[in-house]
Amino acid sequence: MELIAKYHVETDLPIAKAAEAIAAEQSTGTWTEVRGADNPLAARVIRAEGTDVEIGFSEELFEPGNIPQYLSVVAGNLFGLGALKKVRLQDVIFPESLMRAHKGPRFGIEDARRILGVYDRPLVGTIVKPKVGLDPKGTARVAEEAVRGGLDLVKDDETLTNQSFCPLIPRLEAVMSSLDRVERETGKKAFYAVNVTTAGDQILERAEEAVDHGANMVMIDVLTAGFSALEVLSRNVKVPVHVHRTMHGAFTRDKAHGISMVVISRLVRMAGGTNLHTGSYMGKMAKETQENDMSRDALRNEWHGLKRVFPVASGGIYPAKVHGNLDGYGIDCIVQAGGGVHGHPDGTAAGARAMVQAVEAWQKKIPLQEYAKDHKELETALKYWGS
Repeated sequence: MELIAKYHVETDLPIAKAAEAIAAEQSTGTWTEVRGADNPLAARVIRAEGTDVEIGFSEELFEPGNIPQYLSVVAGNLFGLGALKKVRLQDVIFPESLMRAHKGPRFGIEDARRILGVYDRPLVGTIVKPKVGLDPKGTARVAEEAVRGGLDLVKDDETLTNQSFCPLIPRLEAVMSSLDRVERETGKKAFYAVNVTTAGDQILERAEEAVDHGANMVMIDVLTAGFSALEVLSRNVKVPVHVHRTMHGAFTRDKAHGISMVVISRLVRMAGGTNLHTGSYMGKMAKETQENDMSRDALRNEWHGLKRVFPVASGGIYPAKVHGNLDGYGIDCIVQAGGGVHGHPDGTAAGARAMVQAVEAWQKKIPLQEYAKDHKELETALKYWGS
């Protein structure tokens, strides 16, 4: 069996020659003739047409369970080959033999829904804003207002970990105390994704300490911490794992060069994330509808029996942007707003209610402006940010 890697390639060489160069560089070849280069582990060119290249790599080239090593093969030195002007890893088809080495998510979409008791709608989340500068009590206050407004998830910013102005454990305890109070008073359950990203030899200990202090979800910046760090968390920590893609633009922004979000999505599901930021159909980030569609499907379609993962739409989202994102992602997603919640003229709780109302309007297939007539928080948001 083979692993099949799909690339977009721009080069002055004939595309078949460029494909051969990639296959050689990423398997048995080098810049000059050496003994034994022609052997059964040499990668083969499956297809080379236009700018599309597909390379087949023998399963024996890979160490099962070692995602860093997989990436060294399919996304290694080829980016530096002088003969290639641009090259982008578009997708990877993994053989069953490698997939068996990965357990995928401990907690998938269905598990997260069961914990919250929410089955019939998209989830709605927020990032605490301002993103840094609040102390633990301030963070907890914002989180409580968001959940009282109806949100299902509150997460740390990707840059907030264990800094002196807002230490992780005091912050966690303050937030969970506030969310517990909301649940006692209203019955509303919510996740708090506390960011445990740190050095590889400390991340599991930090996550376990967070769970010991009441965490019901942990968060990891997967591209800075590594896919193996995510896999360690998923296998050992008994709460869902929220996965942020910070730094992804270095790989994904140039549609002709780098690594696609589809590949990142597959690796996150393989490694065990529960939620993954995949991009928005409407928002502030650079958008690519086809790639969003493929990333969504990589997280949610049947794939070797692994549990399904929530795609998260985030980045510049406010109530008027909800419908466009839900049209793309459907019910099994998380739509998340930071400024689009906390920047509401009437405060965080009102901003949360406006987001929830926008989701309700989408589910009921009622135009936002019409639904806003009977929902003042949504009406204010549409007037303030536009519709």
